[in-house]
Amino acid sequence: MFSLEKLADSLDQLNEYVGRAVSWLTLLMVLTTFAVVVLRYLFNIGWISAQESIIYMHALVFMLGASYTLRHDGHVRVDIIYRKLSPRGRAWVDLFGNLLLLFPVCLFIIWVSWDYVANSWGLLEGSREAGGLPGVFLLKSAIPLMALLLLLQGVANASRNLLLLRSTSSEQEKPSS
Repeated sequence: MFSLEKLADSLDQLNEYVGRAVSWLTLLMVLTTFAVVVLRYLFNIGWISAQESIIYMHALVFMLGASYTLRHDGHVRVDIIYRKLSPRGRAWVDLFGNLLLLFPVCLFIIWVSWDYVANSWGLLEGSREAGGLPGVFLLKSAIPLMALLLLLQGVANASRNLLLLRSTSSEQEKPSS
């Protein structure tokens, strides 16, 4: 039987893998930026594609790393009340936050970006700059992918919150002996 815990673990693993993989782009971004600066100022050589690749890497780190950050509870939270709550209270806040905020926003992003990305794929859109990267349509695909990964991580988090709420409520219902 497929349990909520197995589902949450699988979705956590997916976002962990994506986050760790995309994190390598930060090193590549630094090295590429260094190379662009050295080539430009020491050798008077410049490539638009190299400069655009830095923008692409930055966008991918941000968009595909968002679900990894959510998985590790690294997003900004105003926790004036939250930090004073019990684990059960936090689970309720997180569950309702996922259901009422995260899920609708992710579904909205997917819905709104779908035609935008589809049109880009239809044109196989490339850079507007001469010598730029040809894969703008691939970069735009990261928008709904980001929302999908966030949605999946939200399902994992909501599953864990439900498990916590179910376990604490069943423990409270047990008669003490």
